Amino acid sequence: MIKKVWKPRSPKKLKHKVPESIKAAVKDKADHLIQSVLKPEHIKPPLKDTDFNYIVDIFSKWHQSYFYFCATYRCPSPNAISEFFEKRFARLEYTGSERFSLSYMRYTGQWIELFIDLTIDECLESIRSEPHYLP
Repeated sequence: MIKKVWKPRSPKKLKHKVPESIKAAVKDKADHLIQSVLKPEHIKPPLKDTDFNYIVDIFSKWHQSYFYFCATYRCPSPNAISEFFEKRFARLEYTGSERFSLSYMRYTGQWIELFIDLTIDECLESIRSEPHYLP
């Protein structure tokens, strides 16, 4: 017979409050990366006579202690539920002392953390060069 045991729930991970100065600095650097590298590389004109989704915009936004890189897709198919949808593809989590953890969105919808304790410049370089962070 299997014996079941109750045990206490593990404590939640401590979330650090992000100072406004860091939020502004991260947003500026990320927007520069988006405008100079990500948009020219990934936003292409749509193919003629196709029903495939394509990227129309790449942007970034803060939500609590997380900073997200997002892409807006257009669905040209007449059977599409919605003409546009957004997908997050990279996430920076503020861990304190101007350091971040960097994750990517797996195809299953789960965030996979690849790097921990990076500076903002190291995170942006990883997003620029690593294949996991494609929109």
